[in-house]
Amino acid sequence: MDILNAEFAQAMVKFLFLIVVNWVIIFQLYFRKSHRRDFSFTFMLMSIAIYFLVFFMMGMERGKATMGVGLGLFGIFSIMRYRTDAMPVREMTYLFLIICLSVVHAMASEYIELFIIDAIVLVALLACEWTMKIQPTKIIQYDRVELVKPENREQLKADLEQRTGLKILKIDVGGIDFLKDSVVLRITYESDNRKYMRLDDVGGQFKVKNSQWREV
Repeated sequence: MDILNAEFAQAMVKFLFLIVVNWVIIFQLYFRKSHRRDFSFTFMLMSIAIYFLVFFMMGMERGKATMGVGLGLFGIFSIMRYRTDAMPVREMTYLFLIICLSVVHAMASEYIELFIIDAIVLVALLACEWTMKIQPTKIIQYDRVELVKPENREQLKADLEQRTGLKILKIDVGGIDFLKDSVVLRITYESDNRKYMRLDDVGGQFKVKNSQWREV
């Protein structure tokens, strides 16, 4: 078969490089802090799909393809996204990085290009992950709505610290239900244990697991 030629063999070698780099990024950098298996699964399969999609879209003259293929993919996935659940900023950044690397690996014609680009990306990620401390957060459904007033913030913090036993650094207020006298809070706290860290996005409302909380 024509597809089983030197060009396809080179594509498979580049694909192996991509898998190795993705494994380092997803499971050694991202997963160690977030412990989100759902996003890790998505990142890896998305990378594989995009790589082969770009590879076969480039046709016979793969080395002469323009960046229009890659930019078109960015536009498609930016519009599509995932509508079933909101994706936090950190996860969206990793997804964009994975897409970029997949396109680069599919379009690169020299191995040295991949080594240099992969090295730059990994060094930048390591520097950001190790120097920029990410504080752990928790979502709390709170029953004392009157304490969310700005003038009662210190009392709210003291009550939460007494109940949770955590040293709270920051409190974000989400949706408020006055009928049931409850409010959803996100607390940022000090902790050396990153195992149970969960990053959530707050923007007037909280997106939380349906098995634990309802959307307020």
